[in-house]
Amino acid sequence: MASVLPSPALQASKAALSAALAENEKEAETKTNGDESPEPGEIQEVDMQAQADTIRTVFSDPTNFNVKHPLYSPWTLWFDSPATKGRNLPQTPMTSFPQTPVPHTPGGIAAQGWMEDIKKVITFDSVEEFWGLYNNIVPPSQLPQKANYYLFKEGIIPAWEDEANKNGGKWSIQLPRDKNRAVVDKMWLYTMLAAIGETFDPLLTSGEGGEQPTSLITGVIVSTRPQFYRISLWTRTAPTGAAGADDDKLRERIESIGRHFKTNVLGYPEGQRLAGALATEVEFLSHKDSEKKGKQAKKIVV
Repeated sequence: MASVLPSPALQASKAALSAALAENEKEAETKTNGDESPEPGEIQEVDMQAQADTIRTVFSDPTNFNVKHPLYSPWTLWFDSPATKGRNLPQTPMTSFPQTPVPHTPGGIAAQGWMEDIKKVITFDSVEEFWGLYNNIVPPSQLPQKANYYLFKEGIIPAWEDEANKNGGKWSIQLPRDKNRAVVDKMWLYTMLAAIGETFDPLLTSGEGGEQPTSLITGVIVSTRPQFYRISLWTRTAPTGAAGADDDKLRERIESIGRHFKTNVLGYPEGQRLAGALATEVEFLSHKDSEKKGKQAKKIVV
């Protein structure tokens, strides 16, 4: 699905491109003809430059930028750590973004208690705003132990009890902390980019005709623990294991998401085995199975 720029942003982008072309043409003309006057019909650089000067991006003016490349959906970043318990605001992860109160999740009392400690950082809906956010938060490798970033689509609470999550599951990988400190930040960045760019779900990227399907992806999480990192990808539905064509198609779709997560996002070869001390394979579990213990839980591994 192609992303379409709003008219003002499209005009500003065209002005920037025209200004760049005019600058190149001016340089080429100077090299060829010295200080000769411009030919009739030549683009006047001063006019295009004046238009280009009105363009403000997140890189030149992060507060008032006016050129936005819209995302398919708005996203919200949440955060919690031991420092946020008891409704104390985090001291290190966010350097310039205020936190806002969190509404109660539609789940039970236990979930509501957990949501008291999670902080909503910011909601964004453009590529530029994402980079403005990313450049102002502490990367996972520098977070304190037992901290979590949650990046979820706007309106979806990062809890199993949310309506969008309750019938879903998650792909996840656990990585030893000491061996992966140098790569976890890149893995988390690529996971976020794949999520906001809607490249995880094969039905959204296949280009097949028909009505645009709803994305299965609801959010992504990175967690820091004393001995490992965990990166997770949540889906809104999960295979039930029941015999039938619909469940088989859903499982195939879920497995495609997992393979993309492992190979194109995390960067591992498809056949590589990853499990070991403190490490897991790239594994899928429904949220309902996550509550089960032992052999009752049915994992999908890629």
